[in-house]
Amino acid sequence: MYPSPPTLSSIRRFSRRRFIQYSSVCIGSSMIAACANSNQASTSNSQLDKITFGTNWLAQAEHGGFYQAIATGIYKDHGLDVTIRMGGPQVPSGTQLLVGGAVDFFMGYGIDAINAVAQGIPKITVAAIFQKDPQCILTHPNPAIKTLADLKGKPIYISAAANVTFWPLLKTKYGFTDEQKRPYNFNPAPFLTDKTSAQQGYITSEPFAIEKQGGFKPQVFLLANYGYPTYATTIETKKELVEKNPDLVQRFVDASIKGWYSYLENPQPAHQLIQKDNPEMTNEQLTYGLQKLKEYGIILSGTAKVQGIGSMSAEKWRSLFESMVNVGLYQPNVNYKDAYTLQFVNKGLEYYQKKLK
Repeated sequence: MYPSPPTLSSIRRFSRRRFIQYSSVCIGSSMIAACANSNQASTSNSQLDKITFGTNWLAQAEHGGFYQAIATGIYKDHGLDVTIRMGGPQVPSGTQLLVGGAVDFFMGYGIDAINAVAQGIPKITVAAIFQKDPQCILTHPNPAIKTLADLKGKPIYISAAANVTFWPLLKTKYGFTDEQKRPYNFNPAPFLTDKTSAQQGYITSEPFAIEKQGGFKPQVFLLANYGYPTYATTIETKKELVEKNPDLVQRFVDASIKGWYSYLENPQPAHQLIQKDNPEMTNEQLTYGLQKLKEYGIILSGTAKVQGIGSMSAEKWRSLFESMVNVGLYQPNVNYKDAYTLQFVNKGLEYYQKKLK
């Protein structure tokens, strides 16, 4: 829960911290128990398979399709009793939760999935809801800044996690240097003060906060349009579940995808549940987030235009891996193909359209 009363800066201060650290994936029973406290009541039904899905942060528009599948009964139609457990600053990583058994599925992202393979962690990505990562770089309005290349030499506020995700790519492609980096603690105040600076963010949240606090619309550069090819808001699970119960995995993937189609058409059922789990999430923020997901083609682009929401391609996974090898984040001998499976996706638009009728 956010502090009361919250500020927009406090709401997002921790929201994009991505920790890639697996020195210990086995967490204590007390922490597992804490994570098992549901923020959403689950309806008991012995005829439904109980599933726990962990999100990467407090409930928001970026999670809309999963909440929609609960609110509209899509999960139940697929024989599933799904409980969503929100993430947050005090919640262990998704990998810890999966390995520890606190969740059955988790909302991940592509780079983290390959990193898990490199460290021998037995999880796998079974669908990718976001074809593009919503990560972006924001600047003050400036006609001299037309592309990311124009930020060379200028101060850029980035988080520590960026050092193992997009920052090495920007250094290699645009000649950025570590001297440009400024520590970003998920508070836009330093960026707002320095008009020559840039800042990282999510297209669905930080631009909204800056408009509210700074009184201007920042320039937005979506990194996915500048050579950052990772999937985001993926569905990942343990490899053991895929091997032992592929039918359950398929039903959860199908129902989640249908939830996203439904959410894009009529988001109100999901928004009501999101605000129940996260009362600080306003209607304005939810509307803004969904609008930006549509505007930038985060969900319906790439292979998803033909194969349906959630689709993935071997070519994009290879592109992601090779780009990370080129900047030294992965060794070329990592078997990145173990990070994902196409078994449960790429069914085609007609498949989901028929199921939604």
